[in-house]
Amino acid sequence: MPPTLALFLTIGFIAFLFRRDIGEKPNVTGALWLPLIWMLIICSREPTQWLDNIFGVHAGGSLEEGSPVDASIYAVIIGVGIYILHKRQVRLAEFVRHNQWLTLFFVYCFLAILWSDFPFVAFKRWIKILGHPIMVLVILTEPDPEEALRRLMKRCAYVIVPVSILFIKYYPELGRKAGPWATASANNGIAMSKNLLGASCMILGFFFVWHLLVAWRMEKDKARRNELLLTAGFLIGIWWLLKMAESSTATMCLIVGVFTVLFLGQRFVNKRLIGAYILTGAVIYFLADVAFGISSILINALGRDPTLTGRTEIWHQLLDFHTNPVVGVGFESFWLGKRLRQIGELYWWQANEAHNGYLEIYLNLGLVGVFLLIGWIIATFRKGRLDLLKNFEYGRFRLGFLAAAVIYNWTESAFRSLHPVLFVFFIISLDYPKLEYEAVQSSDGTDAEEEMELAYSATDDCAS
Repeated sequence: MPPTLALFLTIGFIAFLFRRDIGEKPNVTGALWLPLIWMLIICSREPTQWLDNIFGVHAGGSLEEGSPVDASIYAVIIGVGIYILHKRQVRLAEFVRHNQWLTLFFVYCFLAILWSDFPFVAFKRWIKILGHPIMVLVILTEPDPEEALRRLMKRCAYVIVPVSILFIKYYPELGRKAGPWATASANNGIAMSKNLLGASCMILGFFFVWHLLVAWRMEKDKARRNELLLTAGFLIGIWWLLKMAESSTATMCLIVGVFTVLFLGQRFVNKRLIGAYILTGAVIYFLADVAFGISSILINALGRDPTLTGRTEIWHQLLDFHTNPVVGVGFESFWLGKRLRQIGELYWWQANEAHNGYLEIYLNLGLVGVFLLIGWIIATFRKGRLDLLKNFEYGRFRLGFLAAAVIYNWTESAFRSLHPVLFVFFIISLDYPKLEYEAVQSSDGTDAEEEMELAYSATDDCAS
């Protein structure tokens, strides 16, 4: 097929999907387009990279300062998000009350700017990451937050999956990157790298498996059949992209997340004993690893060598920098300045991440940061466990993705910057009292949809 024809067919397919989506008249507002734009950017490429790749326009910028064009776009998105939350009367006190560990982590990250070698750069990066909870609050303050989550994920897939397939098959200059000395190429699709494409596929694949289980229980009619066909089609496309990206970590974590969702759906599982199941599983894995070397078997099955493609060597090298073990070098500051140059002298390729989210936190924020991150993860687990009893489907979505994210960060650095795994982690970890939208009778006695009152229905039993 000629690339131009494939391009027009892809655009037509995407337009059809969005028209179908909007035609279903979901219970969401136009504000949901804002977090969609945010997610599409972090799952693909920086705005300036799109300008460079497609139009050949170089916007400038540096590693320390970043691009002013990117900074302006992120500032506008964050500013609009804050405006929306202000109009919806979102209260900071309510946010803090329901998300104490997340708040502590964010406040500590802000304080860690003070001892950074590049405080202004660290401050700008902190502001940028602040966009994650802002976008999540826009989702959670929609009339139906769960419906908003489903629409966000599906709309993101409408772009990420078909465009990635298009780029890999018909526009290799955009969808593939040459390997070392051009001896090999990696398929990155719409994303900046194959690992980022793998992360996006893991997120969307996990969502569509969960959505398939939910749709399967719908009333048997034409709408259910169409939804199942759509979901199956995207799962096939996502699996193909995972194979093309050759992202072993994303594939393994997707399997772990799906297994967790399926396991929680079994009738014999006591929803109140999830913590005991996790502890038992960890003990069994440890004993099996000591007795039979399960870890090595799994690594070989994923096509990785014992060093995890050189990752363990990088970890040892980074620990040799002897950063402050208590507070680290400052928020998002390790990969800057002289440390980056020293690492560049160790390898012929330029490393810019630790390939381990927990080590990344340790280098930047020290043991204090690691402790707060663990507390944040445990708090997220508790929220998911409570949801299993109150809202089972969303509860197992939270716990399934939590399992995938925790394991993903063992060989990839996703607890940093604008990584899509971190964004979805914010979605499953953040709580906010549901806003109930009530139509008000207008003066002539008719319903006026444009006149809405926001009434808080906060529940004191939400986990912090």
